Amino acid sequence: MSATDDDTTDLWALVEHQADVAPAAELLVARGGRRVTRAQFRDEAAALAAGLAGLGVAAGDVVAWEMPTWIETVELAAALHRLGAVQVPIIAIYRDREVLHACRETGARWLITPAQFRGYDFAALGGRVAEQLGLRHLVLTPTSVPSGDPAGLAPAPARPDADRWIFYTSGTTSAPKGARHCDRALAFVGREMAQRMDLQPGDRYSLVFPFPHVGGLLLLYAALLTGCTHLLDEAFDPVATPAFLAAEGVTHAGTGTPFHLAYLAAQRARPDRPLFPLLKCCPGGAAPKPPTLHQQVKAELGGAGIVSSWGLTEAPILTFASAGDPDAKLARTEGRPLPGVELRVVGPDDAPVDPGGSGELQVRGRQVTSGYVDARLDAAAFVDGWFRTGDLGTVDAEGYVTITGRLKDVIIRNGENVSAKQVEDLLFEHPKLADAAVIGLPDERTGERVCAVAVLRPGEGLTLAEVTVWLRQLGLRTQALPTQLELVDALPRNPAGKVTKQELVARFVRAGAGPGR
Repeated sequence: MSATDDDTTDLWALVEHQADVAPAAELLVARGGRRVTRAQFRDEAAALAAGLAGLGVAAGDVVAWEMPTWIETVELAAALHRLGAVQVPIIAIYRDREVLHACRETGARWLITPAQFRGYDFAALGGRVAEQLGLRHLVLTPTSVPSGDPAGLAPAPARPDADRWIFYTSGTTSAPKGARHCDRALAFVGREMAQRMDLQPGDRYSLVFPFPHVGGLLLLYAALLTGCTHLLDEAFDPVATPAFLAAEGVTHAGTGTPFHLAYLAAQRARPDRPLFPLLKCCPGGAAPKPPTLHQQVKAELGGAGIVSSWGLTEAPILTFASAGDPDAKLARTEGRPLPGVELRVVGPDDAPVDPGGSGELQVRGRQVTSGYVDARLDAAAFVDGWFRTGDLGTVDAEGYVTITGRLKDVIIRNGENVSAKQVEDLLFEHPKLADAAVIGLPDERTGERVCAVAVLRPGEGLTLAEVTVWLRQLGLRTQALPTQLELVDALPRNPAGKVTKQELVARFVRAGAGPGR
């Protein structure tokens, strides 16, 4: 079965097919040593499905699971699909408030958690949620997995257009929202993203971000459609993870700016030999990259450089670059739309802007959510059938999409709009900076002021005056110049790699720092 089979939409059918055609080929490899072949994955997931059925999980049940990126978690997703459950994957950074919200809103009958993960007591969290909502809580660990005889299971229900998946947004700017998706949409995206990345049998992809993210399920589909192997890491470590990927012969090292920066640092620590000698490309996503990063990755790590994508939880992978795209496009764009994706760029009145103009990107396509769990949110999210992405950008004459910012990531200073991303891209070119973010802070005189938050390269120092000179030399207008500089050891990011700017704003508002700091 190849990545061109348009009718392949059922996850469990793919699991069985892969086990039949390549039973001994590795599907998953975890940092820590565990390896699972395609036949093992089928057998273990089927036994887990039987074990869950024995506990009472049935077709149509809404099952929320907040789990790390373990092999057992991937098998859990397959097992629940085998049973016909509606799944609510939850990233393991969420705590009582968010988990309660997701379980209550979706009407979950089950919540599955680990016992402990990264020092946090998830068993206790699950117990509290179960008590408040009256649902059933199951603790699943690598050494405690329900198991049964799959021979007694009913046939796997194939419902490709049913909303069997509910993913919650990352909540970087507002409360998480539950978006509904179906198998057909996820399979389509998994197939198309595999084609853009040239995923082939034997390729090895770094699945080192939280598997419960929608991207994790898309990559599972991609692996089952192409025969590639996923390299799993439960918690990304800037030293241990690159070493693991190097030892395992990674071919696709993703999946966003913080990951790519870690790979570059690891390569620079051993400049005498390639870190990833089999590298084909570095997939990118979650947030737009600084334009200079592509050339650094291509020159130092090899392969095609960064091959970026753009999408949202509500509309995953709308565009994707290809390894054969020109370097200028790879550096500054997020690629071209997937087949069937329609894009339009609109102004504040939802009227289309002139060709090449900047505005909010609105989309239509099969991967767009069928709606939020809270249907009251749909009216604000859709206009005449177009989904409002909230992302600002442009589409050039060749169809390449450039993301220029977020509607909510515009700083209003003295009544003028300042694009945070524009300033960030220029800051990232500074030779002393390893990472940077730009935020707006309340200001009595100007309404908001521009604050640059910077991570320095080892041994460097930086002043606001130096930043000002640098940005002026690059042509940044005076109104957009930062009037405050904050130096930090690292930028706070969510598991998908997006900078959580609300954390930075809250931190420096509390600090009471003034202009010119």
